[in-house]
Formats: sequence, structure tokens, C-alpha cells
Amino acid sequence: MSDSPEQQGDSWTRAQIAERLAADIPDGAYMNLGIGLPTLVSNYLPRDREIILHTENGMLGMGPEAVAGQIDPDLINAGKIPVTELPGASYFHHGDSFGMMRGGHLDLCVLGAFQVSANGDLANWSTGAPDAIPAVGGAMDLAIGAKSVYVMMELASKKGVSKLVEACTYPVTGIGCVDRLYTDRAIFELGPEGATVIELVGSTTIDELRELTGLTLGLRLDTLEESIA
Repeated sequence: MSDSPEQQGDSWTRAQIAERLAADIPDGAYMNLGIGLPTLVSNYLPRDREIILHTENGMLGMGPEAVAGQIDPDLINAGKIPVTELPGASYFHHGDSFGMMRGGHLDLCVLGAFQVSANGDLANWSTGAPDAIPAVGGAMDLAIGAKSVYVMMELASKKGVSKLVEACTYPVTGIGCVDRLYTDRAIFELGPEGATVIELVGSTTIDELRELTGLTLGLRLDTLEESIA
């Protein structure tokens, strides 16, 4: 991936996380992008792959976000962001959309998160704070219905607290559902054995990540070497 003027030292910008994640989506995938950061992924999908984007509000074949001159107020994604449609796009009832999500018909979904645990638990709909406004949407349906779940988020909060944790302290959306975590500092694979780093950003070291997260992180060198090649 080329450097961008937005690059911030040893971390990726949100756009760069989206670009890196988009590069891992396989040709032919049917996928859903959750509200928030994941919507950026639609702007970086490789042009040489056919990737069909599903939206929670009832669309197959969503294109990139709309820019000036393309905006149709009736054509929005689940986050109410104006989007474009690709040739062959189709529309359907909201209930049918959830049927696709729950029925295992999506290959992949990308979600944002407040916290993700090392074994893949996901918390992304409420912090549980008294003044929090819960917003689960279709996240639970996607978390258990998609064949693979990727999460995209910054690794630490604004206060510098790791959002990759041993166990979620916020209300959980799904248990053991997250397969891979894309952050501004590293990419992780998650599962019953814990979190494994498969790619580091810039000069970030595994020791820095272990100190930040407080976790015993694995490092899979074979995958790391492949990703750098």
C-alpha cells in the first residue's frame, strides 16, 4: 500500500485501514459494511474483483459513496450516507434483507466496535453508560449470520485505552464471532487460542502491542512475511 499524506507516524489513518481491509476481500464475495468506519471500505474495493455489497435497508450492488452531482436523497446506505448503485443493483424489502443476514447468505461483514476480546467476542451497540444511546441495528444478525466477521477500529480509545481486551466489559453483541481485527497499529486474527498479530503497521513492534493491550499476543511470522512480500 502506498504512503498517503494522511499517514500519521506508525499508525494508519481510518482511510488507510479501510484500504488495507478492502485488499483482503476475495473476488465474488457478498458482504455487508456496518455503520461508521466500515462504510469507508466501499471506496477502496479492488476494481479487478466483483464484490457485491448488501445493505441492511435493502439493496444488493451498492457502489462507492456518492459525491457532488451523484447524490440521490432516496439512495442511501444503512448509515444514511448517500451512495451509488452499480449496474445490476437490486432492491428488496427490509424483512428480506434481514433474512439474507440471518440465513447465512453473506460471505463477510465488516463492523465497527467499542471493544473486541482476544477470543473474538464483539461489543458494538452500547457502552452501558447511563447516558449511552443503544443502537444495535442489525449488528447481532450480521455477527451471527455472516460466514466471516471482520472488525475495523482504532486500537486505542481517545484516552489511550486498548479496545482489544481480554474480556469485554461492555454489553456483548456476539460471542466468539470476530475472525479478524483491522486497526491503525496492526492486523490481528482472533479465536479460541487468543489474538495473533499477522501484520504490523510502520515500525510498531509486538512488544508495544503487548504493553498497550496487556495481552499475550501471538505473532504468526509466515503470514506476516506473506503480507509484506
